[in-house]
Amino acid sequence: MSVRALFDHIVLLASDHAESVRWYDAFTPLLGFQKTRDHVYLHPDGWAIDLRAAKKDGAPYERFNVGLNHIGLRVKTPADVMAIRDAFAAGGFSVPEPQIFDEEETVVFFKDPDGVRWEIGHEIEVGS
Repeated sequence: MSVRALFDHIVLLASDHAESVRWYDAFTPLLGFQKTRDHVYLHPDGWAIDLRAAKKDGAPYERFNVGLNHIGLRVKTPADVMAIRDAFAAGGFSVPEPQIFDEEETVVFFKDPDGVRWEIGHEIEVGS
């Protein structure tokens, strides 16, 4: 048996909910999300980010611990990657330099206030 499943949502637990809301309020519109509730950001493809407050005694996010390492999203072109980076920087947020993989893929890894990494890359043309 095989049932087609689609990505629906991701729940992120923030140590400082107010600071994370400020970050996601600025970051998600650059990627086409619309804020539909005070803690939900809906993507045009139908999936959502649900941003909640973490338990105060919870362990902080660690990139190489068991669990989530990063979230990767793809845009059309390298120019789109840089436009997102530049717009986020213009909003007063710290942004890293882009990385170039295999001399053809431009990516930027944004970190939310808890260090959760969002990778924005672009489509690569596959040779025939």
